[in-house]
Amino acid sequence: MSDYQQYLNERDKIDFFIQKGYRFNSILEHLDGATIEFVHTENNEKETLTVGTANGRKYFSSLLVNQNLGVK
Repeated sequence: MSDYQQYLNERDKIDFFIQKGYRFNSILEHLDGATIEFVHTENNEKETLTVGTANGRKYFSSLLVNQNLGVK
């Protein structure tokens, strides 16, 4: 899979979690990229996702900043 296709896949998964009511809870950076832990706003259910592309990390970083600033 090309890096661009991998990025699109990661972006879609991140968007899916956000649309389902999850928020970023923690992020762990490592050599393979970053592992994101999401937590649901209503039932505290947790999900994790590993993002390996640079564009994917930039994408979730911008969403994280918006979440922390309260921007929708």
